Amino acid sequence: MNPSEKTKFISNWIKSYVDQMPIKAQSLVIGISGGIDSSVSSTLSAMTGLKTIVLTMPIKQKENQHDLSLKHQDWLIKNFKNVEAHTISLDKLFESFSSTLNQFTNEHGFANSRARLRMTTLYQVAAANKGIVVGTGNKVEDFGVGFYTKYGDGGVDISPIADCNKTEVWELGKELGILKEIIEASPTDGLWDDGRTDEGQLGFKYQELEEAMKNPDSPHRAEYEKIRKQNLHKMEPIPVCKIPS
Repeated sequence: MNPSEKTKFISNWIKSYVDQMPIKAQSLVIGISGGIDSSVSSTLSAMTGLKTIVLTMPIKQKENQHDLSLKHQDWLIKNFKNVEAHTISLDKLFESFSSTLNQFTNEHGFANSRARLRMTTLYQVAAANKGIVVGTGNKVEDFGVGFYTKYGDGGVDISPIADCNKTEVWELGKELGILKEIIEASPTDGLWDDGRTDEGQLGFKYQELEEAMKNPDSPHRAEYEKIRKQNLHKMEPIPVCKIPS
């Protein structure tokens, strides 16, 4: 399936999912970060013709990252009449949260809590608009190395691009006409004050991770398996204690 066919297939899949819901959702709600994954996912959502609510939710955000979010937000509004956009600053909420829990910080600080505050925001907006939350994770992150926050950016209702590798997402972005500066930007989760990149945290380029996922003989396979093992708890069902009957 070429990129053009994939974009149509995924967008139709989103629309079909909503149409088949017992109580049909009235909107799609999605957070945008200025990265390629959220840019592609939000555009595919808008292509359905359904009301699509996009939120940029800065928390102590690097200015260049937030600028890309706003540029994509503007691009969506110009290209799709069914898009509603909001910028919701979570700075004060995060300051209160981290200050209240400052005795419980760890080596990650409050990075994952940022993602969970955004998830809570998305679900509040979805509830107010009878909507569902659209995920932005790709195959490498969601099913390969588990590079996402449990109950944060992993807390969604549907995952339209989770069967696409990062390379495929970049291809979809080009096909959709996503802004060039977003396509060329270094992927980042936007959860750190120092603006660290995804590849910097993982220690691999996405192309290397994709190759390691597919090829057991990859020189990076052992490192890939190590990261995957550490994060497997995110990708497997919650353990349930089964009581004998």
